[in-house]
Amino acid sequence: MTQILVTRPLPESVMERVRTLGDVTERAQTTSLSQSEMHSALSDYDIVLPTLGDLFSQSVFDSVSDIRCKLLANFGVGYNHIDVKAASDRGVAVTNTPGAVTDATADIAMTLMLMTARRAGEGERLVRAGQWEGWHPTQMLGLHLSGKTVAIIGMGRIGQAIAKRCHFGFGMQVVYASRSPKALDFPAEACASVPEAASKADVVVVAVPGGAETKHIINADVFAHMPAHAIFVNIARGDVVDEAALIEALQRKEIGGAGLDVYEFEPKVPEALMGMENVTLFPHLGTASLEVRTEMGHMAVTNIAAYLNSEPLPNPV
Repeated sequence: MTQILVTRPLPESVMERVRTLGDVTERAQTTSLSQSEMHSALSDYDIVLPTLGDLFSQSVFDSVSDIRCKLLANFGVGYNHIDVKAASDRGVAVTNTPGAVTDATADIAMTLMLMTARRAGEGERLVRAGQWEGWHPTQMLGLHLSGKTVAIIGMGRIGQAIAKRCHFGFGMQVVYASRSPKALDFPAEACASVPEAASKADVVVVAVPGGAETKHIINADVFAHMPAHAIFVNIARGDVVDEAALIEALQRKEIGGAGLDVYEFEPKVPEALMGMENVTLFPHLGTASLEVRTEMGHMAVTNIAAYLNSEPLPNPV
């Protein structure tokens, strides 16, 4: 019987379905796989359903002489934790779950934008601490988003979903930087570079995929080009941002604030960021709704079923 490893607990309807496809090992821990667990995943199982943090790197593949696994059916659209070339070289296919995450992630981007611009986290902490002394005309004045300019860095599915919410919902002007030309069904100005887009924006949102090509695409130069009042939002991957440069830009007041759902060395969050009132910090909530996580799980299982039936993989990477 096909041996399948599911590396994290998933919604029950997903687990019920995957159990019909083979002999399933359901790992109970919510933490990432250890080095030894990744070795076992590749040597002892036919199929692995991993997710963010399960670091199947070149060195992991190289350290396993006899790889049994033939499919890594990743739970998530991002797969920068998997060295796809190393997997392919060892005969391991990789799939992901695109589409399912788009609207949920775009909604989190808007939440971070609004909370940071309107100082919502700071205000809630004030109330919870019992320090609010009542309304007055100049209390906690923030940035009004309607009619402002948003720069979208990465105009893929998620970037476009964010841009549409900004344009149609808040009347914002949209500028963007993208690796390839885009045919868009809403007004948007293409910029030649990330710094150029950042220089024109009141809010900069990064929505590029993770990986070597985008590591630190948001760096000190980008922050230097942003207006001093502008807000930076990251719902992509932590390592697309030079976190040290972000902290320095905030400390020097080169930018107005930040809203972060992901971190460069996740789950570690720098003390410097946690101590700043103008920074909104989420624990990677991008797709955190039961409906979305269930859809993601079923998409991963569909990839597994296709592989077992010798059918084309729906979502190869």
